[in-house]
Amino acid sequence: MAFAAINNTRSTGVPIAVIEDAFATDPSLKKRVYDAIGSTPQHKPLFEDLARYTSSLLARPAPVTTTLPLAPAPSDGPASKKRKIQNGDLSAGNEVHAPVDVKSSDATVQFYISDVSFAIPQRKKFTLEVTAGQSVLRARNQATKEIDFGVPMDRIRHALCLPVPEKNQKQFNFCIIPEFADGITPPPEGIIGFEPMVFTIADGPAKTAFTGTGQQVGHGAGETAESFLRQILNDNMPNTNVIRPDERQFVSAMPEAHRKGEKAYHVKAFRGSKEGYLFLLSTGILFAFKKPLLFFSFDTIDSVSYTSVLQRTFNLNILARPRGGSEEDQLELEFSMIDQADYDGIDEYIKRHGLQDASLADARRAKVYNVNGGKKDAEAAAEGGAEDEESELQKAQRELEDQEEEDEEDYDPGSEGDSEGSGSSDEDDSDDDDDEEDEEEDEDEDDDVGIENLIKDEPGDDADELPDAK
Repeated sequence: MAFAAINNTRSTGVPIAVIEDAFATDPSLKKRVYDAIGSTPQHKPLFEDLARYTSSLLARPAPVTTTLPLAPAPSDGPASKKRKIQNGDLSAGNEVHAPVDVKSSDATVQFYISDVSFAIPQRKKFTLEVTAGQSVLRARNQATKEIDFGVPMDRIRHALCLPVPEKNQKQFNFCIIPEFADGITPPPEGIIGFEPMVFTIADGPAKTAFTGTGQQVGHGAGETAESFLRQILNDNMPNTNVIRPDERQFVSAMPEAHRKGEKAYHVKAFRGSKEGYLFLLSTGILFAFKKPLLFFSFDTIDSVSYTSVLQRTFNLNILARPRGGSEEDQLELEFSMIDQADYDGIDEYIKRHGLQDASLADARRAKVYNVNGGKKDAEAAAEGGAEDEESELQKAQRELEDQEEEDEEDYDPGSEGDSEGSGSSDEDDSDDDDDEEDEEEDEDEDDDVGIENLIKDEPGDDADELPDAK
């Protein structure tokens, strides 16, 4: 890290704050800016002005026009089951969006990369293509040469580029989330649905990237396959840009275990028995990388709370609402076994975006976030004392500690197994050991169990050190 900082500023002597802030999420571009200033110092004011303009774009409120329209629900007739449309395949009856045949053999290929590993919707290697004209992102089967699935670029609502956790070699997962494919908002009747995509791009130069005419691209000086693909997607997606993790939003307290010295932007969590990763991004919260992919954009989140607070882990509960839905449509999803080391960063992120307060949900829905709806807009939405409030996790921890103190005060080592926990009666104070009081001893044992359940100790927790009430 120190070497990188020296390398970035060797031409200018000291870091330039406005450039550091504007290009914090793109180290390679930042380095090119510093190199250009070193080569032509007279252009330093120009680069500073460009950096200020870039920062102003990042802080600009999202235009409402980026919101893709929702189709009205049917007003009469019996409710019918939603049609499940696999792999972006076309079905008859779509009258709201102009149909796009993502498998058309007549489409001109603008760009492609071969041997791309997909995880969703199929675990397989495909050739990734971008078509010209009405742009489509699609996957071609390398054996049959047929198009297996795809999505029109104008139907992509979120595009994310994330470092793959727990890999020795650095890789990036691109998550393409079309409209109605976030796992929260289902497609209305009459709307064609497209499945999300997750595919992996290795760090380093693009070795198998070509134009439609067969010219190799993406291997120039300083170019990587990841940065080149991001640029291709940004140039072709009209409603969003590719989002990457930003340490100003969230960075884990624990570094990447498999790549020494690299920051981690994820936290490990479980949804039920399924293990995955939570990414806290500038536009929402992602749970990936297995099916079903879940993306909670800020305008679909009603509130966030904490449960099952233990010494080493806690659970995160997200109360979400589909776009255009009512309170009856709310769904609550719990992500468990999150390491306590990441609490501070998660809690700061939640407060910054006002996600702990359900009263701000309407404001989030009224203001749709896109790639430019960044940190400053979210902080403004969270104003009103959120930073001064005791978080729900802190409150739960305090209540748990208070309960433990009460239990320790109530415990009497001389009672020979008689517990004075909550709900005990006067009979619990009796020291009579006669066999006739077996019934009372059963009640005391139930009380002991209640206290142990309240403490909820984990293997290795401090709760194991409590005196045995038996």
